[in-house]
Amino acid sequence: MRRADCGLRSEIPFLKDGEVTLSVYYTQLIFLELLLCHGSAKVSVGFISTMAVHWEDRTQGPKPTEGPKENPYLIGVGRADCTGPPADIPLMGYAHPEQTAAGIHTRLFSRAFIVDDGSKRVLFVTADIGMVSQRLRLEVLKELEVKYGTLYRQDNVILSGTHTHSGLAGYFQYTLFMITSKGYISSSIRAIVNGIVKSIDIAHRNTKPGRIYISKGELEGSNINRSPHSYLNNPAEERNKYKANTDKQVTLLKFTDLDGDGIGMLSWFAVHAVSMNYTNRMVSSDNVGYASYLLEQEKNIGSLPGEGPFVAAFASANLGDATPNIRGPFCANTGEACDFLNSSCPVGGTKMCIALGPAGSNMFENTKIIGENIYKRAKDLYRKASQEVLGPLHSAHQWVNMTDVTVQINSTHTGRTCKPALGHSFAAGTTDGGGDLNFTQGAVDGDPFWDGIRDALLGSPSNETQDCHKPKPILFSTGEMNWPLPWHPSIVDVQMITIGPLAIVAIPGEMTTMSGRRIREAVKQELEARGTFRNTEVVVAGLCNIYTHYITTYEEYQIQRYEGASTIFGPHTLSAYIQKFRGLAKAIAEGKEQELPRGPEPPFFKGSQLFNLLPAVPVDKKPVNTSFGEVLQQVDPEYRVGEVASVTFVAGNPRHSGDTRDKTFVTVEKYHNNTANWEVVHTDASWETRFHWVKSGAESNSTVDWHIPLSAQPGSYRIRHFGHYKQRKGIFDSVIISYQGVSDVFRVTERTGYY
Repeated sequence: MRRADCGLRSEIPFLKDGEVTLSVYYTQLIFLELLLCHGSAKVSVGFISTMAVHWEDRTQGPKPTEGPKENPYLIGVGRADCTGPPADIPLMGYAHPEQTAAGIHTRLFSRAFIVDDGSKRVLFVTADIGMVSQRLRLEVLKELEVKYGTLYRQDNVILSGTHTHSGLAGYFQYTLFMITSKGYISSSIRAIVNGIVKSIDIAHRNTKPGRIYISKGELEGSNINRSPHSYLNNPAEERNKYKANTDKQVTLLKFTDLDGDGIGMLSWFAVHAVSMNYTNRMVSSDNVGYASYLLEQEKNIGSLPGEGPFVAAFASANLGDATPNIRGPFCANTGEACDFLNSSCPVGGTKMCIALGPAGSNMFENTKIIGENIYKRAKDLYRKASQEVLGPLHSAHQWVNMTDVTVQINSTHTGRTCKPALGHSFAAGTTDGGGDLNFTQGAVDGDPFWDGIRDALLGSPSNETQDCHKPKPILFSTGEMNWPLPWHPSIVDVQMITIGPLAIVAIPGEMTTMSGRRIREAVKQELEARGTFRNTEVVVAGLCNIYTHYITTYEEYQIQRYEGASTIFGPHTLSAYIQKFRGLAKAIAEGKEQELPRGPEPPFFKGSQLFNLLPAVPVDKKPVNTSFGEVLQQVDPEYRVGEVASVTFVAGNPRHSGDTRDKTFVTVEKYHNNTANWEVVHTDASWETRFHWVKSGAESNSTVDWHIPLSAQPGSYRIRHFGHYKQRKGIFDSVIISYQGVSDVFRVTERTGYY
């Protein structure tokens, strides 16, 4: 997360009966508001189930063993909408105090890929969300157990987030994330859970014999390292093995049926999905989502976004220090270079040190450029993919108490992991979104002012925790904070699946460039050491299964920039993960995955333990002598391609529309004279539309912008808006009523003249 959500003081009085009240700790929350809101940078049955699932049930898809013997795999792909209510709910990523959802730039989707070798099955899901939280994973697995029994389990299901910073928050069960997300928001998490499960259902139903091909290549001009000072602290001999301080590699899987027709594509590339910056308030899948949009639209000819059989997914990798803002950081007020270590400016501090993307400050164009770059490279690799993936499947999983792992440093020395804690540089933010207070990156000393306030309100970190985290100066000792629930997780998933010679390592956080390289090398060595794997390709899949902030190398941790300060289990975190993933790789190589200790199970807190700080939606009001859906500002009679058609409607709060998955707030429609029918050519899932929701007290309006593409056909068009409003019924009751509005018909013409 990048700067925590504010407004706690004003919202506490709105807490409802049955919710956990925080008013007793009002003073503490004021302090937290100052730090987390203005200083931070990145805070993502069994029996019935078993009996309900039978391979003979054709509605549940083919048997895992079906298909011709000469074909190694059954494969299935699926995609489903996972967009929640695009209003009032904080966006997950920057945690900027004012960045609550107010419309839709693009819808969010979950994309699922199933592979079955006849005896084992694995499932990889990547969703357009900030990250996968522990609560989200547990909820999804519960739903899968109800539907499929033991077919999809902890060990063979990987859930990954694309890391868009413009997806909805509210799906965490630990206090730190709930505070910065206005609590646990059921409407948000249900949309994500239902969307992920539906994408899996579709993939499951559509499994059929097919083939998988792997392709690799490099992509330049789409990422840079935002903490180069930290990277330079890695050993020179290690850095010299690589030509760049970020991974440029794109690894791609091509899925086809037995006739060679493509049914899907899954790729990994290391870049933060922050092209849409912290000023954005529309739900958006960001740069990697736009890459998916482009490839799916190309493959699913004639289909609206989110429809059609071909599924294209761009998943996250070791992106912890990789930013798409490739023009780099500078002082916005002076144009000078920022301080190299601290990323701050002489005037304005970290807030003035910002990094820009290829198009400068135009976040829409930045998103488009980076997304197009990723799409074009993937398209080329997809076309060239000829190396078939063959071999058995494996999956291994353990739960690990990451607060107490002993690490063998050398033959004589050991280290250990720590209880979670965030350092002072966490509050400084990054060049993708800096903090408002006087924190800077690279801080290895505490601040007496902030430390004094922390000690008075929250208590000081224990000596043991301070010693364990050195040289990190601790700002929040979250591992020692447990009210009303633990502030950070301690039980973490470590997981790996293999498909033939391909190993997918599920990383429970944001791994830096060099950390990812070390993990890949260690896993490859372990898999190949016994001769059971050859020419192994290891993929680091980021933000999987549970969110634990960052994972830096030991050397990068010493610099204590944002990523090091956010490595919550201390300086030996990466070594502990390497040790654990080596254990999984060894078990897979020896065929002993089933002998791995299960480990301590994570908690699943009851609903009554989870608090909600999001006020209930009031009754909608409207201007006098108007009705909901009425046009307030009309379209022009005519537009040329390349221009923007805009219309504003009297609107209700989009939260009243409930589950918005597979629906749309917007359509752009073209009239066909030969049939006298209106055809939907765009929805709010389209890149070309922008749905802005603006509220003023209890009144609100919706503005729809259609950025008319150059490919638009001349003719007559209209824009429609769909929504719901709450109306009072009697003294104590209310009712939700649907409405729709439509613009005047307008003409679209081709450009004329010289351009």
